[in-house]
Amino acid sequence: MRRLLGTRLQVTLPRAGSLLAICLFASLVVPSARAVPSYSRQTGFPCQTCHTTPPELTPFGRVFKLNGYTFTESKKIKTKQTAREAGLSLLQWLPLSVLFDTSFSSTNAPQPGTQNGNLEFPQDVSLFLSGEWATHVGSFVQVTYDAQADTFSWDNTDIRYANSTKLAGKDFVYGITLNNNPTVEDLWNDTPAWGFPWVSSDVGPTPAASAIIDGALAQDVAGAGMYGMWDNHLYLASTIYRSEHIGSPQPLNGQGSSYNIRGVAPYWRVALQNTLGKNNYLEVGTFGMHMNSSPNAITGLEDNYTDWAVDFQYDRTIPQLHGDVLSLRADYIRENSTLNATYALEGATQPDHHLNTVHANAEYHFGDRVSGTFGWFNITGTPDPLLYAAAPISGSANGDPRSNGYLLNLSVWPMQNIELAVQYTGYIHFNGLRTDYDGSGRNATGNNTLYILTRFVF
Repeated sequence: MRRLLGTRLQVTLPRAGSLLAICLFASLVVPSARAVPSYSRQTGFPCQTCHTTPPELTPFGRVFKLNGYTFTESKKIKTKQTAREAGLSLLQWLPLSVLFDTSFSSTNAPQPGTQNGNLEFPQDVSLFLSGEWATHVGSFVQVTYDAQADTFSWDNTDIRYANSTKLAGKDFVYGITLNNNPTVEDLWNDTPAWGFPWVSSDVGPTPAASAIIDGALAQDVAGAGMYGMWDNHLYLASTIYRSEHIGSPQPLNGQGSSYNIRGVAPYWRVALQNTLGKNNYLEVGTFGMHMNSSPNAITGLEDNYTDWAVDFQYDRTIPQLHGDVLSLRADYIRENSTLNATYALEGATQPDHHLNTVHANAEYHFGDRVSGTFGWFNITGTPDPLLYAAAPISGSANGDPRSNGYLLNLSVWPMQNIELAVQYTGYIHFNGLRTDYDGSGRNATGNNTLYILTRFVF
């Protein structure tokens, strides 16, 4: 966790090939990407080389991901490539890891007809195929067992080709990504896929409204994109997505799916990063997405969504406190939508809507064994009693999407691959109101959730 955030990284892994430079940087920046032990086996570095606390990335972790997860010290099976013969570069072992979560959740008020105080053993189990596949090609691939559905399903996936060159006399790392979740390819922890909370209960109710880029399309789309980092400062990325609907028959007919992308949905990302002095790191950026979609159909009227967002991440290393790290992160997402299809199906009282979402959090890292985080969230938007209809627990009595509240999280790592966490989520407003928000007598604070997690990754 002790990181010299002021150290500017000039080396690019595929071209540098310079083990000396990599090891020098690793000695300056002690680890933080979703911590997957197969990466440690591949690189020979501990988890904390890439992570402050998983999945928060250190500067080295961002470079490792940017360069396609391909840096390795492991033995390989190799043959040379010629003009007529394909080469081969394979790790001698399969880059596999396993994650096992078990948890306890309790809401402030029981959900009608159900028990309160739920123990899940396991909550979920994930298998990762994560590491170098070939020269310049690597992956983060996750398949997860969902204990509630009692099924395995495809989870976050990012497969990359990465290389580097010089552009205007500066290092330029570029690549291609295939992924299934807008923002999963991002290098920072202030965008939705890897933002706080890092893990949460699947028992506690969640607000009805969310922007499409804020997880609504996760694992339900397939995308191909390009990215580049110039001079280790300017990052640009763009991906186009199509609906995938894993578990649905192919070709898709759109039935049973709220979102069916018409044509393609473009995603964009621009970010600037810099170090300020020896102990300060700052990233500011913007990202967004546009989507035309038809609910439960692939023809006919369309709903149109445009999301744009701004984000920042600031990390401060505190030498006076043995290298503890303070991290501040936030994003603001604005969604403008014209719901012609939903309106025609009498699912909305008007076509035009907007949604505003704010996430902010402050985290303090006590060395690399303990971290405490305070988070805040706020959702506001256009009231609509049909789009946000009344229903027990999940509905809104006044059709207002307003929800806000806070999160408190304490995580302890007795070992780098074992996490013990306690998290509390508190709501001030839920689906529009403080009291009787669903029209069935439930208050916002009734959804306050205590969540206790034990996680093993090996």
